[in-house]
Amino acid sequence: MAFVLVAALLSLLLLLLLPAQWKLWPKLSSRTPVNSQGPGALVTAAPEQVTQPQHRAPAPTLWPSLGDTYGQDKTYCSSKCPSSIRKKIMATEFKDIFLETIPVLQWAQHAREDEYQRLRRYTGAHGWKEVSWDVLKASLSLLNTSANGFLFDTHIQGPGAPAPCIRCAVVGNGGILNGSRMGRTIDAHDYVFRVNGAITAGFEKDVGNRTSFYVFSTNTMMNSMNSYAAEGFQHPPQTPETRYVFLPDHDRDYLLLWAAVTHQRVDRGRDKGAWPQKYFGQDLLAEKFKMLHPDFVRYLRNRFLWANILATPWWALYRPSTGAVMLLAAIHTCDEVSAFGFLTPDYQAYSDHYFDRTRKRVQFFTNHDLKKEMKLWQRLQRSGLLSLYTGKEGT
Repeated sequence: MAFVLVAALLSLLLLLLLPAQWKLWPKLSSRTPVNSQGPGALVTAAPEQVTQPQHRAPAPTLWPSLGDTYGQDKTYCSSKCPSSIRKKIMATEFKDIFLETIPVLQWAQHAREDEYQRLRRYTGAHGWKEVSWDVLKASLSLLNTSANGFLFDTHIQGPGAPAPCIRCAVVGNGGILNGSRMGRTIDAHDYVFRVNGAITAGFEKDVGNRTSFYVFSTNTMMNSMNSYAAEGFQHPPQTPETRYVFLPDHDRDYLLLWAAVTHQRVDRGRDKGAWPQKYFGQDLLAEKFKMLHPDFVRYLRNRFLWANILATPWWALYRPSTGAVMLLAAIHTCDEVSAFGFLTPDYQAYSDHYFDRTRKRVQFFTNHDLKKEMKLWQRLQRSGLLSLYTGKEGT
């Protein structure tokens, strides 16, 4: 009897000493309704219940900030391509982490106070914590055309437009492309994605010259313009074909979007006084701009690119690289994806960038896990979901 009493007292003491986050864990999986409203073909419904992939355990002290619950969007669920990635993925190792209805883009229909309250819990590119409601509403409300809600023009042109399979080339800036002679192959795709210091002049034979989508955050774009000016990167590509895809990680992205679409200077913040025409040219139609959804970036981090840093006090520093987000956005929207200029296991054999004038070692930073990303590209290729260029001997 005494033994039972002692055991009961020890159990009670242990319960009292448990961290508060462990006690709250059952509440973390509850649904938070997000009501869909407004006209349009896209559907943003209640966040769906999701669970942590089995190959790793959740970190209870951090998980409320990481947020593995998302809205829904069925935009890309109806591909008729027989070889579509979405048709293949459920037979691969990614079937348990892939969400078919994850929202990829955000636009005017997301400028709602209930969405703001849901997403303002998350920092950086993963939510709206650093963005005020007035800035968010003013900016997103301008993205009010079908072109802002769909990544590809093929979705809004109706029947009879292009081939049923959307083939995408996603071009990183890796030194493996120098001398590759892959330019014509890249430009032959339906759409070409580029990122950061997307220099094509003088390198057309290796990297092509088309840019359908330039993917960036204001921070990465500004850094690229500063870092690669001597190599010829004065501004992002400015062609009639080019669409600009923001990966917003601060209010400066929303402020720059507002300035671009309203044809005004940035009116506040770090970039106050900047002319958007300097970056995007004179043809600043709202249809030329798109914004990745914070749910999508958070989902990529939580499910595809979980890194050990997320279980440390420095977890907030980390997000997938801009190139990784670009490639995974293509995986989630295109039918077939070929990747060029991304990190491969023999990366030490190449300079950091294809446009480097002198050889430079590949650099690694705390805020991204490029080796984790490299391993993911290998897994996607082995699963038949990605064609990865691995050097002159083949892809």
